[in-house]
Amino acid sequence: MALVLKDTEYHTYSDYLNWPDDVRYELINGEAFLMSPAPDLSHQDVAGEIYFQIRLALQGKSCRAFMAPVDVRLPKQQEADERIDTVVRPDVLVVCDSSKLDKRGVRGAPDWIVEVLSPSTAGHDQIKKRQLYEQHGVREYWLVHAIDRVLTIYRLENNEYGKPDIVPLEGETPVSILPEIVIRWDELVTRLPKDY
Repeated sequence: MALVLKDTEYHTYSDYLNWPDDVRYELINGEAFLMSPAPDLSHQDVAGEIYFQIRLALQGKSCRAFMAPVDVRLPKQQEADERIDTVVRPDVLVVCDSSKLDKRGVRGAPDWIVEVLSPSTAGHDQIKKRQLYEQHGVREYWLVHAIDRVLTIYRLENNEYGKPDIVPLEGETPVSILPEIVIRWDELVTRLPKDY
């Protein structure tokens, strides 16, 4: 689980912009979470391969794919950036509404988010971030369990995530909200260490 900063202050994006660049944080409802150090090579291989496949599939399309670190600001209303109290850095994301993109990153919910689980942040991604993404209207949320070779898929229906689909990391998995994208797992999984 990510570590909560050892203070009791309420933080905003204005604070976030002034924190040191060499330490990674996320903000959720004003609470600062110290993220783990740089992910290991296998985590980056999984995230990079997913991003690569998405990028190829979206060539010539209006939706755009991004890979961490990209700040995703999630305002509650129409508050100014500096007052936003939720800023996350998903591993991979797709945004189809170009008005959400600016020089600082993304303002508003991406359409699709992929998080590659690491032992130190798995609980954070599966509980806090799942609730957050549901609340803000992320249409599809994937959790890649590379160690267990399993994928958990949440889809937003009637403003909530229902029961997830849980599928093995094998063959192909289509993205329901972006039918032009299919993630192919087999070559990637053969590259992962046996103990990962």
